[in-house]
Amino acid sequence: MRELRIRVLAGVFVVAGVLSWAGARLWNSIGTLPSVPLAAPIVLALIAVVLLSTALSLRARLKAQRERRPEAKGVDPLMAARAVVFGQASALVAALVSGMYGGTGVFLLESLDIPARRDQAIYAGFSVLAGIAVIASALFLERVCRLPEDDDHDKGAASPA
Repeated sequence: MRELRIRVLAGVFVVAGVLSWAGARLWNSIGTLPSVPLAAPIVLALIAVVLLSTALSLRARLKAQRERRPEAKGVDPLMAARAVVFGQASALVAALVSGMYGGTGVFLLESLDIPARRDQAIYAGFSVLAGIAVIASALFLERVCRLPEDDDHDKGAASPA
């Protein structure tokens, strides 16, 4: 399984942000800009909490398994792989959504004197922060589930021959 690349996530974020900013400008010139829902940062924060709790649980179980504790509960490799795939998908979607809300938030910065637009800009900002939390949690989960051979292979490939 391939690791997530920060460059890919940053690229998705920037492209989505620029397109969203341009779309918000166009939509505002035609009519009323759709609002940023209050639920957006809440849902993203909940996904970040689920990913982080999964990562912490797996890390504790893997540590107990490595230390050969008698009460250690094993980790099913397929379950760990599913958790990593869920984390990677969540990180990609969070980068896209955060970029979208970031671009909309940048557009809304032009009209902070209007109370409704100011609230929308705040919701967009919190959505970007919650999206970053999802990405960080997903990367942590991916790191927790990395096999020890992966670390040795990466170090061996980087050493000169």
